[in-house]
Amino acid sequence: MLASTLSFGLMAISIRLASQSLGTTEIAFFRNAIGLAVLLPMVLRPGRPAPRTAHLPHYLVRTLIGLCSMLCGFWAIAHLPLSQAISLSYSTPLFATIAAVFWLGERVHVRRWLAVAAGFIGVLVILRPGSSQFSPGLLVAVAAAVTSAVVAIQIKQLSRIDPPDTVVFYTYVFWVPMSLLLALAHWRWPQGITWLWLVGCGVFGTGGQLLWTRALKLGEVSALQPISFMQLPLVIVLGGWLFGERLDVWTAVGAGIILASTAYIAQREATLARRAATTAPVEGAKPGE
Repeated sequence: MLASTLSFGLMAISIRLASQSLGTTEIAFFRNAIGLAVLLPMVLRPGRPAPRTAHLPHYLVRTLIGLCSMLCGFWAIAHLPLSQAISLSYSTPLFATIAAVFWLGERVHVRRWLAVAAGFIGVLVILRPGSSQFSPGLLVAVAAAVTSAVVAIQIKQLSRIDPPDTVVFYTYVFWVPMSLLLALAHWRWPQGITWLWLVGCGVFGTGGQLLWTRALKLGEVSALQPISFMQLPLVIVLGGWLFGERLDVWTAVGAGIILASTAYIAQREATLARRAATTAPVEGAKPGE
């Protein structure tokens, strides 16, 4: 999880550096194309059948929403202070909790609702609506978090009917042509060192996803979630060094509230999952078994 977190942090830095000469849609295309190139040797190994699915319409919807989330997130990283863009991205579990209630019919009790409410207070602390520091661009980062939450729910549904490798593979298969069509409208060939930043976007992004999936197989979400927060100090340090950015006090306070609330939500979900796994065999057993 730590390696995944550092990979995503370095991807954000690569996006910011590439955005100095390229638009968001082009960065998204190269990130997806290079990511697919990295993924193909892992998925299409000799002697292993190619991923197949009978649910292509579901993947089409998932990738459309996922591409919107990616573009919003990349735009936020390119145009907002990195500390604000990354802090607001951590609000995704708040929106995912709400989406799970209305979309999947999951039950959320009082303590998790209180954690969600606290998290939204943290979001408002960063946004500061009505103040002179408020920027409409911050809403793009919030939109990225909202659409990421929807994608998380869709991935949860797809993972029930297809293996994880299939979900990742078809996501990239759709993403590459979709993002290419958008990039062609404002196409500009990368020059010089920009190619290095684009390769970094693809390699760090895909590597981060693979490491994150592996981490979730090895450990519990409640234990891993706090490690993922290490991305924030990484981008703060690199943002200050490379771009001369300073951490705003209100952003630090808001980020702390968001991180605490999402960590609690992850811990509660893990606790409830363990409890359900413990009681399910007992509840399902017949008398005398």
